Amino acid sequence: MKYPNITRGAFIDRPNRFTAHVDINGSVHTVHVKNTGRCGELLLPGAEVFLTAPGTPGRKTVYDLVAVTNQNGLVVNIDSQAPNAVAKEWLSRRGYDRIVPEYRFGDSRLDFYMEKGAERCLMEVKGCTLEREGVGYFPDAPTLRGARHLSELANAVKQGYTAYLAFVIQMEGVYEVRPNTDTDPAFALALENAERAGVRVLFLPCRVTPDTLSVND
Repeated sequence: MKYPNITRGAFIDRPNRFTAHVDINGSVHTVHVKNTGRCGELLLPGAEVFLTAPGTPGRKTVYDLVAVTNQNGLVVNIDSQAPNAVAKEWLSRRGYDRIVPEYRFGDSRLDFYMEKGAERCLMEVKGCTLEREGVGYFPDAPTLRGARHLSELANAVKQGYTAYLAFVIQMEGVYEVRPNTDTDPAFALALENAERAGVRVLFLPCRVTPDTLSVND
């Protein structure tokens, strides 16, 4: 995926989950943060950030904050909508006969339903932005929804589906994602149970620039 326009800025602070103050060429702007996670190790005062202007009429904020340069000098995409977009692009190259986004299954809406011949598949996508010593961790904040989706995928396997949990790694140089047990032990347990049930875990490393994100095949 590619953002149509990118503006650089310097992060100042984040008064709430949805907005941040950013210095753009000496002027302070309130921008929308496209990630409700903590991002505490990324959104630090003075950090270089990258913004896009969607141009939606009537918006209170002109810019969306979509990426940040981390302390190692690497660009990290933090747009929570980007993982599904790049996963769909990746799936389109895997030879599926049918791909349906936002598929209702059980009590949840899972990210993708796919068909290849007689095989029925379900996939839930999670974006990883948290890195420690070259390893990715998920989540960076507790997620009841994430644990519920893993339970749904485990049930799908029992019903004959092929089920995947795909981690889209939104930074370069990371190739593995582990559960962030300290932050969300319930998700870690749900992931362990899902794998035992036959859910397949995929790690999708990405090429990342300020204005692009794509799975590195």
